[in-house]
Amino acid sequence: MKKKVITVLGPTAVGKTALGIELAQLFDGEIVSGDSQQVYQKLDIGTAKASPEEQKAAPHHLIDVRGVTEPYSVYDFVVEAKAAIEDIFSRGKIPIIVGGTGLYLQSLLEGYHLGGNLDQEQVLAYRAVLETYSDEELGQCLEKANIRLEQFTRRRAIRALELAKFGQDLTNSEKPYDYLLIGLSDARERLYERINQRVDRMVEQGLVEEAKWLYDNYPDCQATRGIGYKELFPYFSGEMDLTTCLEQVKQNSRRFAKRQLTWFRNRMEVSFYQVSEPDYKEEIVQAVREFLELSYF
Repeated sequence: MKKKVITVLGPTAVGKTALGIELAQLFDGEIVSGDSQQVYQKLDIGTAKASPEEQKAAPHHLIDVRGVTEPYSVYDFVVEAKAAIEDIFSRGKIPIIVGGTGLYLQSLLEGYHLGGNLDQEQVLAYRAVLETYSDEELGQCLEKANIRLEQFTRRRAIRALELAKFGQDLTNSEKPYDYLLIGLSDARERLYERINQRVDRMVEQGLVEEAKWLYDNYPDCQATRGIGYKELFPYFSGEMDLTTCLEQVKQNSRRFAKRQLTWFRNRMEVSFYQVSEPDYKEEIVQAVREFLELSYF
C-alpha cells in the first residue's frame, strides 16, 4: 500500500493554516508548507506565516529555510518537500502539505521523473515558462511542434510540450504517494472580506514596518515580489500615500485569490469545501479518516 499524504490548498486567507494544524493534531501529523514566500526568514507578517504558537501546536517544515537574499525555485521546493515528507514518514507521522502556490504543489504531485542525465530543474523551469502562456499561445506552440491532442487541456498541452522538448529523458513513473487533495473556498464576497480583514490585521501586527525593513535593506531581492511588500514601496519612496498603497495590497490579494482558485480547479483534481458551511470541518475530518483507513478513530 502506498504511503498517504494529505494536502490542504486554496486561496489566500481562506483558513488553510488553521485547518492544517487541526488535522495534524487529530491525525498525528506534521505540516509541510507549500508556500513560495514562507521560506524566507524575517518575513513573517506579509507572508501570513504560521505564528510561533501555531508552529508549536504542530511541527512545520519548509518555513524560514532561506535568507531574504537567497533565490528559491519550484525545483528547490520539490526536492526539499520530498525530503521533508520522507523524514515525517520515518517517524511514523502523517505528512500534511498546506499551501496555495499552485505551480509548486502541482509539480510535487505530478508523479513523473527524469531519466538519463537530464537535470530536473530544466524541466521545471520550462514548465514555469509554459504556465505563463495563454491557451491560445499554448495552441500555437503545439502547432509549431506538430503535436495534435484529441482533447485540449492546459495540463495535457504542457505535458506534451515537455515530452517534445526533452524526449525519452522524460518518463512516466508511478506516483510514490497517495494524495488526498482538500480544497478550501468560499463565496467570492465572503472571501474578499476575509482578505481585506487579514490585511488590516497585518497592518496592526507590523506589516508596514516589516516592508520598510525590506525596502531599506534588500529592495531588489526575489522576496520583494510577494504581495504585501512591493505595493508599499511607493509609500516609502514618497510617491503614494499609505492608504492608497494598502488598498493596492488588498486588491492584488483579491486578484491573486481568484487566480489561485482558477489554477486549482483547472489543473488539479481537488474536492472543495466551503468554509462558510457549518459542517465543513466535520466533512473534511471524515474524508481524511476514510482516506487513511484508520478504523480506530
